[in-house]
Amino acid sequence: MHSKRITQCGISNLRSYSFKLLLGFVIVALSSTLSSAQNRSTITGTVTDASDGSPLPAVNVVVKGTTVGTATSIDGTYSLSVPSDADSLQFSFLGYVTQTVAIDGRSMIDIMLQPSVEFLEDIVVVGYGAQDEKEITSSVATIGEADFNKGNVNNASELLQGKVPGLSIYNKGGDPNSTPTIRLRGISTVGDNTEPLVVIDGVIGASLDNVDPSDIASINVLKDGSAAAIYGSRGSSGVILVTTKKGEYAAGQNASENIEVTYNGYVSAATVQNRPNVMTADEYIQAGGNDLGSRTDWQDEVTRTGMSNVHNISVAGGTQSTIYRVSTNVREINGILQNSGFNQINARANISHRAFDNRLNVTLNLSATKRESSYSFAEALRYAVLYNPTAPIYFDNGDYYQAILFDNFNPVAIVEQNINDGTSKNMNFNIQGDFSITDQWSVNANFGQQFNSFLNGEFYPSTSFFRGLNENGLAARSTGEDKFTLFETYTTYRTDFGDFDITGTAGYSFQEEENEGFNLTMGNLPTDLLGYHGIRNSGDINVGGTANVRVGSYASPQERIIAYFGRVNLNWKDAVFFNASLRQEGSTKLGEDNKWGLFPALGLGTDVTSFIGNDLFTQLKVRLGYGVTGALPSSSGLSKTIYGYSFSGTGSFDAVSEANPDLKWEEKAETNLGIDFGLMDDKLTGSVDVYTRNITDFILSVAIPATESVSGATSQYQNVGELKTNGLEISLNYLALQNEDMQWNTGLTFSTYKTTLEKFIAAEQMRANLGSPGQNSTSMIRVAEGEEIGQIWGPVFESVDTDGSPIMKDINGDGQLIVGQGDALADDGDFTQLGNGIPDFELGWTNTFNYQNWSLDAFFRGAFGHSLVNTFRAFYEPIDPGAINSYNRVKSDKSVDGLTVAQFSSLYVEKADFVKLDNVTLSYTFDVNENNPFKNIRVYGNIQNAFTLTNYSGIDPEPVFQDYGPIDNGGRPAATPDVLSPGIDRRYNYFTARTFTFGINLEF
Repeated sequence: MHSKRITQCGISNLRSYSFKLLLGFVIVALSSTLSSAQNRSTITGTVTDASDGSPLPAVNVVVKGTTVGTATSIDGTYSLSVPSDADSLQFSFLGYVTQTVAIDGRSMIDIMLQPSVEFLEDIVVVGYGAQDEKEITSSVATIGEADFNKGNVNNASELLQGKVPGLSIYNKGGDPNSTPTIRLRGISTVGDNTEPLVVIDGVIGASLDNVDPSDIASINVLKDGSAAAIYGSRGSSGVILVTTKKGEYAAGQNASENIEVTYNGYVSAATVQNRPNVMTADEYIQAGGNDLGSRTDWQDEVTRTGMSNVHNISVAGGTQSTIYRVSTNVREINGILQNSGFNQINARANISHRAFDNRLNVTLNLSATKRESSYSFAEALRYAVLYNPTAPIYFDNGDYYQAILFDNFNPVAIVEQNINDGTSKNMNFNIQGDFSITDQWSVNANFGQQFNSFLNGEFYPSTSFFRGLNENGLAARSTGEDKFTLFETYTTYRTDFGDFDITGTAGYSFQEEENEGFNLTMGNLPTDLLGYHGIRNSGDINVGGTANVRVGSYASPQERIIAYFGRVNLNWKDAVFFNASLRQEGSTKLGEDNKWGLFPALGLGTDVTSFIGNDLFTQLKVRLGYGVTGALPSSSGLSKTIYGYSFSGTGSFDAVSEANPDLKWEEKAETNLGIDFGLMDDKLTGSVDVYTRNITDFILSVAIPATESVSGATSQYQNVGELKTNGLEISLNYLALQNEDMQWNTGLTFSTYKTTLEKFIAAEQMRANLGSPGQNSTSMIRVAEGEEIGQIWGPVFESVDTDGSPIMKDINGDGQLIVGQGDALADDGDFTQLGNGIPDFELGWTNTFNYQNWSLDAFFRGAFGHSLVNTFRAFYEPIDPGAINSYNRVKSDKSVDGLTVAQFSSLYVEKADFVKLDNVTLSYTFDVNENNPFKNIRVYGNIQNAFTLTNYSGIDPEPVFQDYGPIDNGGRPAATPDVLSPGIDRRYNYFTARTFTFGINLEF
């Protein structure tokens, strides 16, 4: 008999309770705003700088607690129509203290804004400090909370998707447990992690998974080498700096007036947006399929509407000397695949205290996250595509309907019989102190630690054809822990000499990382009743044949990085800017002869408007930067002799990798030329960046002859290879419309790059095989020295032979067809490039429309020029008379009549250009008066993945930047992705989801 297992993340009643809670908030909020259609009056005035009396343009003037507002003109004047019950106006401008002024029946209100003590200029967070925006000579992108992506966002990286030119973020499919792939200006190495370094509130090496999106105030992206070089080896793939929200210091003595309580919550429903088109049961029978008597839509059976809810509550405030913000976030997320999702709770506390006339500032940041995940089995989606549509779900006796066939499993049985879950925990803390010895000289120290752990479990009962039957039950447990310790200190000195303002920084960094893990897999379980907890009762492992035991473990020594760094910034008359930095870094991961590396950076910029008189440009800055960063080996000990244990015979330790004391850093040298500009009183602003970077000395395992080996090993880790990338990035923002009632802001990002593999361990090779059934020897990606990466190669389909097999094109016209994998790349071979997995360019288009209290946000995203190998079609589109008895077929408008043999060719390589309405949000902010318990009430609806325009016939046209290899017959993906094999749309991808969200934001 079957025992149906339905898992929902979290407590079963949490969803209904949370929905009622959210609905209650809405009712309370709406009941407090019974009258929003009111008579209006007009208020005018002028806003000036309190320090010199000059008018301030572009100051935001809003009725407090609403979105009713305007901005001051070039002469600092404004005119605003306000509801008759409005009690105060709020004036805000970057670099100035926000002020709230009571209306008190006045029709004219003039105000002077005080420059902020902490933000006398537009400040940009950079490595080890902050700089005035005008002094930045590197390529740095800043995204504030107002510009984040809206809606159902469960990972902080999704806030940035499409917002930063050159930053590619893709999460193919809709799996809530998957982590997005992040690339900044393409790949930065070929042998290890190629994602940017994450720094959260000054603590490096953090994960974006461990900060809740609701807690983030802003994100800065250091894109080029001159900005990232100060981080040395950790900055080789770029740097993402996250600043979390904090409280505000009180202006007066009454701290209780400065307390702000906010609640943000939403409920969402995720539905299947797109799925493979397969034969119906009747079409399957007509094509020759075996009719088993039922009519089952397997894709419907294993998918669902994923209902989710998210709640965030925070308390922030401060006195004249202490500020704080404490928040708690609860997420219950359910995916569109049965039993997939997670339940997460996150807490964060940020506390700062200043003393000694504000010369000492001490900040404590604490955060903790616990996530309970049900990973389910994305493989069930693949088998839902190919399983016989006439098969029933169960036999008459209640057992799952299935038979022992290659790569053929009942998809409902996969998700209901088996267990795949886990728990992860993360805790971070850091304490920072900044002391101003004088007005010019300050010292900063930062100590932090991060703790991560996970415990995962899998269970496949003895009745499960998927992984369990052949093992007589299979259970697996894996666990791991890692700890990261950071101590950094630096001192900063500011002075001036005549027309020069000079800032110097010097510091020291110590980093230590430890990790260990253990996994145990056992078969031949005595009972299925205990799930993976029965792993302890799996038999006497000392008696041969009673248990199938597989044990693995890992542990690293204390991996340390020690660094000394310095930076000098020069500012001449606010017109010419020069920056230089140098970091010397040593690591225990490297060979004895190359433990230390040197990473310099230089930057030069000039504000052209300081030298020319014009009324067109409000800003025109040209900047040039050069920087060198490095990359470390993926693990410790690669410079030493590595031994492996052989279980054959009596067992022995044998050398598998020869020592290399000369193993050194990978190195990336990057040059960036950029222009920042503002036109028409900054109604139009933007930037253009052109860059080139060379990456050399990859750390790769290379085969060596026996004559070069002392230990007898046949391979050695060496520094080999070179990669070159050239790119262009454009960012534009335009205030297209602004009046009393309406405002339209629009922004565009554009990026393009080409990456060439200049040198490699082989002059030419094919990678990434297609897999089973029948195409295990078919590789699809070609890499060659001196050519672009991402090339999809293969034969060109021409026609169908009488026996149903494909006829390929004789490309070189020599009268012979050579399409065998071993010979097709030769001069007389008939393989050619069929596409490229890397887009030619990517676009992001942001639009924000405000009309009185209404706001509409629409974000479009697209990629163009890339191709994808549609592996579903490559395996399951040809109607094989032998396979049709047991396997369903994929339908598409690209299929060829009469083709019965599955063989990879140009037929299955498709252009995947697309434009998506990624998310659209409609919101309404209610007018509130002084008697309302709420300071702000906003309700909104959001659609994520609203629609996609593409000619690609697969599930999702988004690029695939790396490949985890084929999976078939219950197998598993590779642990490490191949970044040189983009463009393969594998069969195990999760279906894409469209999500509908309703939420409310309240401020007390």
